[in-house]
Amino acid sequence: MKEDPFWKTKTLEEMTAAEWESLCDGCGICCLEKLEDPDTGEIELTAISCEFMDTGSCRCLVYESRTFINANCIELTPGLVRQIQWLPDTCAYRRIAEQKSLPAWHPLVTGNPLSVHKSGNSIRFKAISIKDIHPADLANRFH
Repeated sequence: MKEDPFWKTKTLEEMTAAEWESLCDGCGICCLEKLEDPDTGEIELTAISCEFMDTGSCRCLVYESRTFINANCIELTPGLVRQIQWLPDTCAYRRIAEQKSLPAWHPLVTGNPLSVHKSGNSIRFKAISIKDIHPADLANRFH
């Protein structure tokens, strides 16, 4: 009898570090710059990624030291996943926290690390790195 995969049997808190990391589908959405409405507190995602995001592979170039190098980087934790509302409905961390199944295109389901891109659920070819935007243009994009 085949055992159920860890994401179906464990809570986020019960996962090992390796299991936690493998939940990330590599979409890159959490690495997009965010704007907060000062009146409502609502968070809007932009199409501008962090300077350390490789927008082709949707991987962080400084992942191991990201929170040290980038003070604005948010390291997801089980508690934080349950608090923030801007994670997409497709995010595995959010889905597991909400006791939902992983999407059919998730790399853990398909066995293919590129399935997130093939399904169109990543920022690949949709976002631009903040380092590639002229400062004058940046002001226009955020206002």
